Amino acid sequence: MMSKSKNNKFKAKQRARRFAMQAIYQWQLTQHSFLEIEKQFLSQEEMVSVDTDYFKILVHGVREQHVSLDKELMLFLDRPLKELDFVELAILRLAAFELSKKSELPYKVVLNEAIDLAKCFGATDGHKYINGILHQLAKKLRPLEFN
Repeated sequence: MMSKSKNNKFKAKQRARRFAMQAIYQWQLTQHSFLEIEKQFLSQEEMVSVDTDYFKILVHGVREQHVSLDKELMLFLDRPLKELDFVELAILRLAAFELSKKSELPYKVVLNEAIDLAKCFGATDGHKYINGILHQLAKKLRPLEFN
């Protein structure tokens, strides 16, 4: 069983992912600057229970690496990137960043978190699509976890 402190840290990271996904979605939709969007999110009262450092790592990481993340994702997509729903794209980019840059997180945690976000914010069966793409990406990026 997880200690209360570890559970609180996990929940704070979960909330960081949720807000980061929303910030990435907003950036994709509006093309406003990431700094402007980040500032807007960080000023929200709800951010009190969020791991804001992790939020910043995720938002900045996706911003700085979205081109390379997109290239990795395109290997497994069944349609052009521009045809993806913005929610699905935000979740895929976020999870691709965690899979490629946060090796301390087991790939199953990354996939479960992405699937939960897709169930909460995405289309009806979007979580199945997200799972399929990310499972293939995880196999490519983290082959040792599959042995």
